[in-house]
Amino acid sequence: MSLLKKALAAVVSAAFLVACAAGGGEGGEEGAGDTAKAQFSLPEPTGQYQVGTQEMHLVDQTRQDPWNPDRKREIMINVWYPAKDIERYPRQSWMSAGSEQAVDTLMAAGGIPKGSVDWTAAKTFGHVDAPRQGGKWPVVLYSPGLGGQRAMGTVLVQELASHGYVVTTIDHTFETTVEFPGGRIEKPVANPKDQLGKATEARVGDTRFVLDELGRRGWNLDKVGMFGHSFGGFTTAESMLADDRIDAGINMDGHLFTDLGDVAKRGLDQPFFLYGRQEIAPGKKTVEHSPFTDYDPTWGVFWTHQKGPKRSAVLPHSGHQSFTDMQIILPQLAKPLGLPADRWAGAIGTIDPEESIKEQSTAVLQFFQSSLS
Repeated sequence: MSLLKKALAAVVSAAFLVACAAGGGEGGEEGAGDTAKAQFSLPEPTGQYQVGTQEMHLVDQTRQDPWNPDRKREIMINVWYPAKDIERYPRQSWMSAGSEQAVDTLMAAGGIPKGSVDWTAAKTFGHVDAPRQGGKWPVVLYSPGLGGQRAMGTVLVQELASHGYVVTTIDHTFETTVEFPGGRIEKPVANPKDQLGKATEARVGDTRFVLDELGRRGWNLDKVGMFGHSFGGFTTAESMLADDRIDAGINMDGHLFTDLGDVAKRGLDQPFFLYGRQEIAPGKKTVEHSPFTDYDPTWGVFWTHQKGPKRSAVLPHSGHQSFTDMQIILPQLAKPLGLPADRWAGAIGTIDPEESIKEQSTAVLQFFQSSLS
């Protein structure tokens, strides 16, 4: 398979489906009878601040939706922030009830029987609508992979918030299932390869609109960062090219499509971090996603043209989905579902999940501390 086809396959896999399916086995069967559903938990953030989170429904009156031109573009976001007085405010669920069925169906393609996991039981460490802690905090945006929901980066997002960042997660409507106020559900449209250009334009527009809204609502935009996984990493780079309010960015294992955008060939003036995976490919050959290997030439092109500070790192023994919450969730499901511990090695590698999260948290935090100081 050519590099471009590999990149497209990763992007069109709807966040984690293809990678999970690489673990082998058949999926999609219903859970057995009344057996209790498997559950998982998220790690507690390590920073000094408690975390609040607020969900927002935003409507961009200046844009028509690219997939539904008869309506204005609307998106859902969550803002995660240092909070005070959290005791009276409930912790937010990792996944909303309205999105659970979609996640259940998607994960069935990765070999998890339908109805066997309670995707809404896990609680984040974000306290819903808790009052903000005083201070001027740097703002960081998060963009998920194509087809992925904003919840997929929660572990790193709440970790950043606990260290004094305001982090905004974005659902890109009609790429993924999105629950709007009142229980309205908007499902994704068909998203073949020939619509990736439309997705890119919509995502960059969403990013710029979110920054406008954050500023309008009183959040400090003096220092702004952004990071994203897979297509979200590409979104990060292209958004930085289009909007100089974003001061630093991280691409987590995302191809930089030269046929969809200009950032690889033009580079950026702002600091940028390429954070890639290291996996054992078929035949036991180690493959590193790095600007210094031939695995992804677009990273090498970007590295050559990058004008601002640049950094590259590889997460050892990892997979494409190691940079999402699946790194910590999937290993917890193997035993209760009676599946092999290495079932999802093709998706999340063989790195110890806690070590993976620790390494990522440290790398991401250090980059934004140095770039947004």
